[in-house]
Amino acid sequence: MQISRGELSIRALVFDLDGLTVGSDAAQRQAWRETYLAYGTQLRTSDFPEGDVPAEDERDPCDRLERQLGKLVDRTQVRHQVSQRKAAILAKENPLPGITNFIERATEIGLMLGIASNSSRQQSEGSLDRLVMRERFNAIRCAEDVDKAMPDPALYVSVCDALDVRPDESIAVQSSPGGIRSAKGAGLYCISVPDRVTGSVSMDSADLVLLSLDTVTLDEVVERASRRNHSNP
Repeated sequence: MQISRGELSIRALVFDLDGLTVGSDAAQRQAWRETYLAYGTQLRTSDFPEGDVPAEDERDPCDRLERQLGKLVDRTQVRHQVSQRKAAILAKENPLPGITNFIERATEIGLMLGIASNSSRQQSEGSLDRLVMRERFNAIRCAEDVDKAMPDPALYVSVCDALDVRPDESIAVQSSPGGIRSAKGAGLYCISVPDRVTGSVSMDSADLVLLSLDTVTLDEVVERASRRNHSNP
């Protein structure tokens, strides 16, 4: 069974892994924040306009940590601390509110389910295994499956190809501005559900911004997506 509205049938629902749980990106940001606090200073979300903590660039968190402390740090030790904190956070992850209902309803109405993740396949599948959700998804596309990660549209194009659906037949659930750009750039209808870090960042480029998936049903979202596409043939 498919939900059809007008001339368009929505056929797929695609999650970013970070939209399912606390997520790898959010866990990394939290791990850096806790590590900064352990050194007696703070990592401000405003330092990273899109809520992203890059690994190695001009905004390297280690560079900023050294500037704030006024001294050099053992970067290997700092990154080891961050890695341990991140692993501890991810070990406690649970599906965010409304996720299970969306997945179950999608299965009931015959929607394909996909994952688009900037994380590695090992990390992504490990998270899905911990959530006992891996078998629920028809296609999983990760960092090593494309040449360019989000915000480039390649991951969403790839997962739609794997599901054998058009992007305009698909709905993306996202939690970051970069992910929204990726989904919208590929042509998907995009719901934004900000996490505890990106909640302070504008998500206005999404088609629908929600505080939680608990505030809407999947059927309502499918109807909105179909109506949007029907008005923009």
